[in-house]
Amino acid sequence: MADTLFISDLHLDPARPAITRLFLSFLASLDPAETPGLFILGDLFEAWVGDDDDNADLVPLLNALEDASARGVRIRIMHGNRDFLLGNRFATRTGCELLNEPARIDLYGTPTLLLHGDTLCTDDHEYQAFRRLVRDPAWQADFLARPLAERRAIAAGLRETSRDRTGQKAPEIMDVNQAAVETIMREQGVHQLIHGHTHRPAIHEFELDGRPARRVVLGDWYEQGSLLRCNQSGCRLQSLPVDHSIE
Repeated sequence: MADTLFISDLHLDPARPAITRLFLSFLASLDPAETPGLFILGDLFEAWVGDDDDNADLVPLLNALEDASARGVRIRIMHGNRDFLLGNRFATRTGCELLNEPARIDLYGTPTLLLHGDTLCTDDHEYQAFRRLVRDPAWQADFLARPLAERRAIAAGLRETSRDRTGQKAPEIMDVNQAAVETIMREQGVHQLIHGHTHRPAIHEFELDGRPARRVVLGDWYEQGSLLRCNQSGCRLQSLPVDHSIE
């Protein structure tokens, strides 16, 4: 039975080669006859400073995405909070489609909403203010006009600041707000939501306006590869093992 696949929060980075190897192996294994679609719901990369980035470490990843697309695997990628600058040049290079957020799809007869997930973390006011800043077209234009070396330095500084501030926040502040979940599901007319960002893989069942509803959370790819498989029979979360033996 063919499966539609969902992943997110890979945070691909040269500092974590085992995860890169896992992702390359995963892409190589995809058969378009068995995988009608792959959705990557944000944070494919630890950082993306622009489509003109000439970092040699990116080449195998871009080639692998291009190869999978050329074989007939339809890959759709949503911006995350780390790679929101992925643009049309990246899409053309890899053959992937950039997916606007929120995205509403028909998943085997079930209307389903796709998000990265960070917009649901409404209790984290500091982060939401930062998100509004970096998603502003004027901010992005100014950032992309800077030299590549400067952009890399800024991105590294932002990651360091994010790590420091995350360590100081209560875990519940960084999780989704249930009221925000229910609001956007009502607005979009769905009773199923799939997202990442929080790194807390689970399937949450609840009631929305008198009907059963489901929120599926994808895990990250730090210690394993989190994968959601969906087909006519339903959806199931699984983990792909990481081989650290050759690091």
